[in-house]
Amino acid sequence: MKVYLTLLLVAALVTYAATPAMRHLAMRVGAVTAVRARDVHAKPTARLGGVAIFLGIAGGLVLASTVPFLSPVFDNSHAAWGVLAGAALVCALGFADDIWDLDWMAKLAGQILAGLIMAWGGVQLVTVPIAGLTIASSYLSLSASVVVVVVAINAVNFVDGLDGLAAGMIAIGGLAFLTYTYLLARSASPGDYSSLASVILAVLVGACLGFLPHNLHPARIFMGDSGSMVLGLTIAAAAIVVTGQIDPTVVSERERIPAFIPIVLPLMVVAVPLIDMGAAVIRRTLRGQSPFAPDAHHLHHLLLRAGHSHRWAVGILYTWTAVLSFGTVSTVFLSTTAAIAVVASGILLAGLVTFSPGLRRGVSRAWRAGGRKMAPLRRRTTPEGREREMPGHRVESRGDDAADADDEPASPAGDAIKEDA
Repeated sequence: MKVYLTLLLVAALVTYAATPAMRHLAMRVGAVTAVRARDVHAKPTARLGGVAIFLGIAGGLVLASTVPFLSPVFDNSHAAWGVLAGAALVCALGFADDIWDLDWMAKLAGQILAGLIMAWGGVQLVTVPIAGLTIASSYLSLSASVVVVVVAINAVNFVDGLDGLAAGMIAIGGLAFLTYTYLLARSASPGDYSSLASVILAVLVGACLGFLPHNLHPARIFMGDSGSMVLGLTIAAAAIVVTGQIDPTVVSERERIPAFIPIVLPLMVVAVPLIDMGAAVIRRTLRGQSPFAPDAHHLHHLLLRAGHSHRWAVGILYTWTAVLSFGTVSTVFLSTTAAIAVVASGILLAGLVTFSPGLRRGVSRAWRAGGRKMAPLRRRTTPEGREREMPGHRVESRGDDAADADDEPASPAGDAIKEDA
């Protein structure tokens, strides 16, 4: 586990260090999200944070390839490099979209090509851990792999609507997924815990955590399409890889329920984005619009209109992701009855967080108090904070006071947010 934690830390540090450089580059090349009527950010905000996320993932994978413990992962196949190549393609595609606003057909074509590149590299859906089911047709296997990649990419892109939302949800779900893949590798091959899925998830979670300090509300940079597409493709790659690690013939009757987790867990990790995307596609299709036409009716819009603050709405969606993903993983450690009790308790807590205004106000007051205490440390440890401390630097209006003010309920007039979908 120490190796995976090291990869996670390296990916986080690379992403954290690269993000300010991407912010300055975005300002230079015009990759900036302007302030629109449906946005909550008060000033134009840079978008190329996804490039820093990709660099963190790439740095983690390059380091992993030099670790002797992980040599079986890289010596036996080129799958890791296939994932990196696919991520590079969608990152470049997102970079171009963040600057020139490509149409949806060009982005869809690029996503399909990235899925094909990953499949040709060896990341392909060939088995399903249900009664040893194998996809016999190579064309069907290839098509299924591409569909999984495209759906995951667009699900993450659709939900990337609030500061810190997409990165935080993928970090939470990815951590639950990493816990399972590590335990799976230990049980499937005692003595050799190396696992491509665990490597991918470790660097993915690390990149998300490294980006979050720059992206939490009020965000200094957005990940843009270059980030949301990289996150979606990477989490899809991990899900596809895991399906090939289960051999149902060696799973005992007592462990039959955990054998289904490679199917259920990836769905739970991205359940909130999938629900949001599905509702959006149905809603827009019934109106005669393109499924990719932006609107202000996503889950996060509904939470803001219900009176939740920006941070609280993000916290609600974090909570649901944690309940669904870690609740699923709990079936590995607990009996069926205990696991059901854990999930039920989590759902009760998530419901309380979602529908209790009094709880929100109490936590918001505590959050503001903590934020005021942490403000001096934030100014000393972040590049933007040190920049604001320089003599002659003009303090912008979107500072700590604005961050505190955001913990008040959002007004219906200001409920719309940035929309990448």
